[in-house]
Amino acid sequence: MWTRIDGLRTLALGTPGELRTNLNTLVLVGAKTATAGLHDEYAEQGEELEHVGERLALVDDQDTLVGVVEVTGVEVTSFAEVPWEFARAEGEGDRSIDKWRAGHAAYWARVGTPVTDNTEIVCVRFRLVSAGDGGVATGDLGT
Repeated sequence: MWTRIDGLRTLALGTPGELRTNLNTLVLVGAKTATAGLHDEYAEQGEELEHVGERLALVDDQDTLVGVVEVTGVEVTSFAEVPWEFARAEGEGDRSIDKWRAGHAAYWARVGTPVTDNTEIVCVRFRLVSAGDGGVATGDLGT
């Protein structure tokens, strides 16, 4: 089960350290408006998929709140069918869908969950609703 902050599920991007810091920064500056996850991990962790309108607490390595995002779209598709429009919205600088696939396949292999073309991917789109000073500059944590 994912950690909760004030009733919100947390969104811990990437792996702790430099990667998470970089991904959080991309969200906070508005460059990253999407993230991809492995469908199997939801079942393994006893979590339901996100839903449109749900708010998630963006956290750093210490599970400290750094922002709040609101889910604007959720789609499950195979790894081979993730569209370029979604990959580009991840904001990580990939120049093509092939580069996105190679980078994500390498990441998931590195963390011990290699993917194939048929692996189900959860594509989550979101918008930043609050950030700064612990992620609550607007005071808006409500769902």
